[in-house]
Amino acid sequence: MIEPIVDEEPTRLERAVSVVIPAFNEGPHVAQQVREVDAVMRQSGWTYEILVVDDGSTDDTAAQADATGVRVLRRAKNRGYGAALKLGVHRARYDCILITDADGTYPSEAIPRLLAEAEQNAMVVGARIGDSVQVPLLRRPAKAFIRRLASYLSGERIPDLNSGLRVMRRDLVQRYAHLLPDGFSFTTTITLASICNGHPVSYLPIDYHARLGSSKIRPRHAYDFALLVLRVMVYFNPLKEFIYDITRDNLSESAVLGLLGALIIWAVGLLADQNARMAVRR
Repeated sequence: MIEPIVDEEPTRLERAVSVVIPAFNEGPHVAQQVREVDAVMRQSGWTYEILVVDDGSTDDTAAQADATGVRVLRRAKNRGYGAALKLGVHRARYDCILITDADGTYPSEAIPRLLAEAEQNAMVVGARIGDSVQVPLLRRPAKAFIRRLASYLSGERIPDLNSGLRVMRRDLVQRYAHLLPDGFSFTTTITLASICNGHPVSYLPIDYHARLGSSKIRPRHAYDFALLVLRVMVYFNPLKEFIYDITRDNLSESAVLGLLGALIIWAVGLLADQNARMAVRR
């Protein structure tokens, strides 16, 4: 039976995890993905639950998920990938959260390796750098550029910025809930927020399969991701890029422009102060 959305308090247990699977129009694939995750979790030794968040699907996603016997939360309207994850995290019973997709791209067999690292890290990311990674060729340049931009601005190498297979602590999501967007940028934002504030983040290589069905990602999202990286970095540490360049004796054009802009503002301030003093003397 599809469960209504009600308030719940998380149960604090060791080696207990809530698996959150957001789904939008994934009727043909969601049941298979749920069964694969369930089979892996049964052998993991962890206490677990599986939640499927149907984000306003217009097909039979909710019914297919419900048929597997897992918890299903259903929204009447589509709110977005990030909104579905936030709802799942909020309704989860346990404080350890694992997220994965319903489209068959992420290998369920990698889940035990991620859980093994969860006790020592605030977040464990399944980095799509394994032996078999099926990323469409058209997306690779944009993804590489955004990843390098984020690594440069954060000062830390980021193997995978927005992987949808990861384990994270519930309180980590709650801490940055006001920043986390409702769209696909949820994972990008929480990765950067964690890195910038010094939370321990671990990356484990995983494979990445070809998607079942049609993708929800559009070319315009590449621009959105890049802009988000800049916004998040400005929010957490607006001077980091300039300080990074100066300390390495490698001033970029942006740093030079920033410094020149600061000098100009300082000079204008001096002129304004001088004019004010001259007016008082008169």
